[in-house]
Amino acid sequence: MKIAHISDLHLLSSERIPPQRLLGKRFSGWVNIRFRRGAIHKRQIAQTVARALRAREIDHVVITGDVTNLSLESEFELVRSYLEGDLGMPPDQVSMVPGNHDVYTRGAHRDRRFQCYFGEYVTSDLPGAAGVPGLDRFPYVRLRGEVAIIGLSTAVPRAPMVASGQLGKAQCMALHALLAHREVEKRFPVILQHHPWHPYPTRRKQLMQGLEDAAQEAEALRDLERGLVLHGHLHRRVHRQLVTARGILDVVGATSASLLDEDETRMGGFNVYEVDASGLRGITSERLDPATERFLPVDVPRETVAAAVAFAAG
Repeated sequence: MKIAHISDLHLLSSERIPPQRLLGKRFSGWVNIRFRRGAIHKRQIAQTVARALRAREIDHVVITGDVTNLSLESEFELVRSYLEGDLGMPPDQVSMVPGNHDVYTRGAHRDRRFQCYFGEYVTSDLPGAAGVPGLDRFPYVRLRGEVAIIGLSTAVPRAPMVASGQLGKAQCMALHALLAHREVEKRFPVILQHHPWHPYPTRRKQLMQGLEDAAQEAEALRDLERGLVLHGHLHRRVHRQLVTARGILDVVGATSASLLDEDETRMGGFNVYEVDASGLRGITSERLDPATERFLPVDVPRETVAAAVAFAAG
């Protein structure tokens, strides 16, 4: 099975934003768009990525969050247009999870705006979060041949300038239960989340941008022998590993699918993973050459980090 991975589309809507909707956190986000993000995230790049994926033999596409900027309805509508028009794949072949920009405000979180617009892309073949208080759709499981795609939400509304994520106790417990389900156990697990599991190099950066309960997630994953954890958020390609009590999980980040950057580890593009029941067979990544609109193969840099959790033998 070939799985394409894109992330952090940050699609910009040209629709004028009413001033009353630019209060609080949205104001700082709008300033970022006006003076920085709008110049480096290009919808045309994301559209070129979509055309490239349509031309390849891809079985499934996963999108690991931050498809919008300010969680506005006009942005979600633009993303729907991108999914249905540019990407043009049916919802059962595309799996999504939200990023912090998709739950940018308490209102977007309260209204479950992401779930309302992309409900067809976060369906589950198993009960998942059903019956677990405080959870809505996440985690979900989509059984695709020899693969179990598991979608998590690390997106929570935060104060201005804070972009950290959290799974929460209930979601971690539901994840642990799903991984023990017989239909998941016999398949290769591919776990989707926006925030990376591994810690940032400084405590301040971890508090501002990292995954708050990474240790709890690691505990939920501790019994896996193999698996693939896919994330975005960093806007760069990176391949790390998470050592569990029984094996090793590959943890891979994709760059932003719309990013214009001279650094080839960050330039817009996509990753492709070849997987089957026995595990991960290979990783390829391609970046866009803006001059020719062709995609060039690039390496996914490997990084070694100190383990954040020590598991007891047993």
